[in-house]
Amino acid sequence: MAEQTLLQELNSRIEYYSSRTDYPLRRILIGYRAYAKLMLCSSFSDEVINSAIDPNKRKYKKLKIKITKDDNQLDLE
Repeated sequence: MAEQTLLQELNSRIEYYSSRTDYPLRRILIGYRAYAKLMLCSSFSDEVINSAIDPNKRKYKKLKIKITKDDNQLDLE
């Protein structure tokens, strides 16, 4: 259940920043624990896994994913 709310938070942040700012988003900064929780959601994991063969080039909603050392970081750049 917590995974779903984390995914909803990520989606709402992406929608908010893409509609309210003129600056295009480039990547998502996700902490390694938050990434593990998000990968438990089938909709997130399917899109991420199918975006690229190389794990370093995976994307979600056409935004690059950068895994960070912070536990539960969830930011947009």
